[in-house]
Amino acid sequence: MRTNYIIFTTVVFLILLSFYNTTYSQVSGEGEKIVYYQMEPLDDSLFIKIQSEVFIEPPDPKAEIIVDLRDANNQTVSIKGTLYPFLAFTPETRAKIITYPFKINLEETINYGSVFTRVISKIKIRNIFSPPSPTQISSTLGYINPFVQIFGGERFGLPFKKDLGISFGFGTPYSGPLETNFVEADLHLLGVFGGVFSNIEELTQLKKQNNHNNLYTPFGYQVGYTIPLGNFFEFSYLKTVNTPSKEKLQLYHQYDTLGYQAKVLDGGYFNWELRYPIRIFGSTRGKFYVAKYVNELHVGFTGRELSLAGSTFDFRFDGMLNSDIRRPQYVIDILVQRIGENWAFSSFALGPSVVLSTMDNNKFGIITFFFNFRLKVGTSL
Repeated sequence: MRTNYIIFTTVVFLILLSFYNTTYSQVSGEGEKIVYYQMEPLDDSLFIKIQSEVFIEPPDPKAEIIVDLRDANNQTVSIKGTLYPFLAFTPETRAKIITYPFKINLEETINYGSVFTRVISKIKIRNIFSPPSPTQISSTLGYINPFVQIFGGERFGLPFKKDLGISFGFGTPYSGPLETNFVEADLHLLGVFGGVFSNIEELTQLKKQNNHNNLYTPFGYQVGYTIPLGNFFEFSYLKTVNTPSKEKLQLYHQYDTLGYQAKVLDGGYFNWELRYPIRIFGSTRGKFYVAKYVNELHVGFTGRELSLAGSTFDFRFDGMLNSDIRRPQYVIDILVQRIGENWAFSSFALGPSVVLSTMDNNKFGIITFFFNFRLKVGTSL
């Protein structure tokens, strides 16, 4: 168990270090004038204003903006790779760009030791926590979500007319990759939602070991409601309407070992989630939560488009602390944005996803290591 813990800690540490470019983030006004820098995407309103002034539609609050003021006769601002003259912006906006406090100095020389010394010491993020957007705290609009994730996480929410829309998701809101065959689709109206769930068997068939902690489902329906006092408490009822065939049950339980048994949904379940929407490191969506889902207790955090040291990434942690059938497990997703160019710059994110639990040899360790993927459909909220 200790060996697995050390391996996992090392992997996570290396992943986090990979977020750092060969630059660092610092607050301006500390004795050196920075004239060539990247603006940390921590001020959505300013980033949107900068792009609107050069007619970029729709503006991206997490766009890569690089300011080059080194040559007084040729000062430019690069937005997602496209150059614009500095004088194309209004005097007010130019002043905000020059005095922007969160800059990554692109002229700084970094060596290998800087990763452990200067980089960390120079990171000064004042706005670690900030209030959520009005949409996130609305009991009727909180379902709206432009992010589609392949394995687990928040549901993709598409509005037809404000509080009327649909949502769907792959996996449960709390599951990791290759853990469950669960898929769902719901209709939302005035805080009430209802829909159906079913299964896609291929979502679990890629993994051939440590499937004893999986969750499987037949066809069923669910209804729920977000209480109209802010988007902080939601409850629902989920019920299966048929049972898997004998052949499917044999398939689901073929990896049961050492008394560990996969969970197959059967009957009705009362679910709830208590959450606190918040923005961390300039994220466009984020929340802490405690939830009871299909007789399993979860705690965790999910955040979209967090910004740190020039990188933009999604982060999710879910801990399933208790279950009526399955062993406790912990899901960690780190999805890195800014992989593509041009319009694809912020449209998708890719990264590793790890599930930790009791393995089929009765030791605690990594039962799943896979890549997760998400698309961004529309603008951030």
